[in-house]
Amino acid sequence: MAPLGGGPRLVLLFSGKRKSGKDFVTEALQSRLGADVCAILRLSSPLKEQFAQDHGLDFQRLLGASTYKEAYRRDMILWGEEKRQADPGFFCRKIVEGVSQPIWLVSDTRRMSDIQWFQEAYGAVTRTVRVVASEQSRQQRGWVFIPGVDDGESECGLDNFGGFDWIIENHGDEWHLEEQLENLIKFVCSRL
Repeated sequence: MAPLGGGPRLVLLFSGKRKSGKDFVTEALQSRLGADVCAILRLSSPLKEQFAQDHGLDFQRLLGASTYKEAYRRDMILWGEEKRQADPGFFCRKIVEGVSQPIWLVSDTRRMSDIQWFQEAYGAVTRTVRVVASEQSRQQRGWVFIPGVDDGESECGLDNFGGFDWIIENHGDEWHLEEQLENLIKFVCSRL
């Protein structure tokens, strides 16, 4: 049942390391459920947009998986941390504005404060999903360890969370991934 005020019926908070496949998984789910039913919300979008405005950068280029974005990643992380320390819900509130679909997939949950904000705002309809991939799989997708990024809170903030409702293994085995996605889709459909 949807919360009062016409809120979402289900909020899935996806987390995982860089190149684990969070975007791939959320986009696969949305394509099967339909964009009219399922919205992908990215916490990094308002962060990147505001960072670009404040620093005279190209917002569109910061959205992609590019060397341009990587050149500014560390500065964006530090800037975002300052914003979150001042207001932990700043980016969370921005991404939910005007979303009308009943299913929300937050594709890049990175911190305990993100989970807490959604749990406080949407309660029992909030679930957590961890996307995991082996280091080898991530490297095959282009991941290279960057000190100050891959050992920072934006990558490690939920490593010890332990209470994930779902764990999706994305090590490169398409059949196994498909099986997991089907189970998650059945759960999502039971909430519609």
